[in-house]
Amino acid sequence: MMRLNLVLLLGVLLSALYLVNVQYQSRRLYSELDRAQSQALKLAAENERLQVEKRAQATSARVEILARSKLQMRAATPAVTTYVSYANSTVAPETGRAADHPASAASGRQP
Repeated sequence: MMRLNLVLLLGVLLSALYLVNVQYQSRRLYSELDRAQSQALKLAAENERLQVEKRAQATSARVEILARSKLQMRAATPAVTTYVSYANSTVAPETGRAADHPASAASGRQP
């Protein structure tokens, strides 16, 4: 009977130690979870702030001001626009091919 009592006492002590260990791990994990959630909230707030800042930086008025001031750009007007054309690239309306292009004349292929 004495051995049975010692075995039972040992079982109770081991289960008590196991329970204490499980509670400790549970509290530690809950603390880590709480820290991770607060970090996630901070990151979400930072992301939202950066998105707002990005939208503010990309407004057309701000881009135009930067283009004028830093790049010395100006708005395109018909007076300053130069149109460039290549004389040999005229397309023959009936064939859809370049009329004076040497490669199309040399190939001899018809569409």
